[in-house]
Amino acid sequence: MTDSENKPDTANLIEWQDFEKIELRVGTVVSARVNEKAKKPAYVLEVDLGELGVKTSSAQITVHYTPQDLVGRQVLCVCNFGPKRIAGVVSEVLVTGFADADGAIVLAGAERKVPNGARLH
Repeated sequence: MTDSENKPDTANLIEWQDFEKIELRVGTVVSARVNEKAKKPAYVLEVDLGELGVKTSSAQITVHYTPQDLVGRQVLCVCNFGPKRIAGVVSEVLVTGFADADGAIVLAGAERKVPNGARLH
């Protein structure tokens, strides 16, 4: 790699305070069901976020997961977006993940079990 390939793109740099604005918290999926109204396959998840309560999310994660796989699993959520109506569901949090080589989402989560509502630092 050249020196220019190792340097960050300064146009995309953020300040620490910008990162602190994003409320990333872990929660446990307590229920998961197919969203029959969704145009693209999706699940409706209920996620226990501890002191924040149980929040709903609509997630297009049907390639790698079944509803049964998801219940009891901890997931990393963005908790400070405003609610958004998606295919008849009010999605209150965004469940995060990474796209695999085919574009299907692989969930982000904690390596070990942590308390629901724990914030990413």
